[in-house]
Amino acid sequence: MGYRTNELGYPTDILQSRAIVERGNFALIPPQGLVKNLLPSFEKCDMTILATPKLGAEFVDYMCRVLPGGGNKVGFGGNGIQTFLYVLEGDLTVSDGVDTFELTTGGYIYVPEDKQLTFENKTNTPTETFLYKKRYQKVEGLKAYTVVGNSKDVESVDYEDMTDVDFKTLLPTDLDFDMNFHILSFETGGSHGYIETHYQEHGALLLSGEGMYNLDNNWMPVKKGDYIFMGAYNLQACYSIGRDAPLSYLYSKDCNRDVEL
Repeated sequence: MGYRTNELGYPTDILQSRAIVERGNFALIPPQGLVKNLLPSFEKCDMTILATPKLGAEFVDYMCRVLPGGGNKVGFGGNGIQTFLYVLEGDLTVSDGVDTFELTTGGYIYVPEDKQLTFENKTNTPTETFLYKKRYQKVEGLKAYTVVGNSKDVESVDYEDMTDVDFKTLLPTDLDFDMNFHILSFETGGSHGYIETHYQEHGALLLSGEGMYNLDNNWMPVKKGDYIFMGAYNLQACYSIGRDAPLSYLYSKDCNRDVEL
């Protein structure tokens, strides 16, 4: 199976971790200790499963290191499952089964629930990606569609009138979509304007920086590479600290749907 960080050999210190897991509530998961998973259809891919229903999430997040010549040519998602892929570093050829696209660092693709995402690394170096899947919540008259872009080309806006916090929205905001992805970036000293409490849940991957994150009124240090799950009604907020600014993270959010009973 092996570790995602490829750490081998005997430990050099006592066994400890910054990881904190409160199932159904929140989780902070640093890269150290994450394992690789062998999954069908993912060839030459170092797969690491993050948030799942076993943790309390209504979605699944993965880290996927696509080795040269690797990918998923069979199909990911479909049959009611929508998918999203974000390139953290490298190049990747992706398709929704109809059109093919070339993604570079910062590139992403959303594929609706009636299509399947395929991808392949045609380069000579590994490509680091973040993968997401969630069952689409159908509403009569609404239908999501394929979206391709690059976060570098997405306009950032001041987050809630704060000039040191930037906010990017990666997918359309219309009701056809029952979820979205955003990138939130805090300069040193930047923070949320208040501690949030809401029905929506998040899966967040820290892209850069360091900070202090409040999860259910527990303040804990976070940094680039960490993964955070925030369940429904989990109290949440953060400060950016340190010299390696900004504190930036990619995160998903369920939206545009009423609560099902």
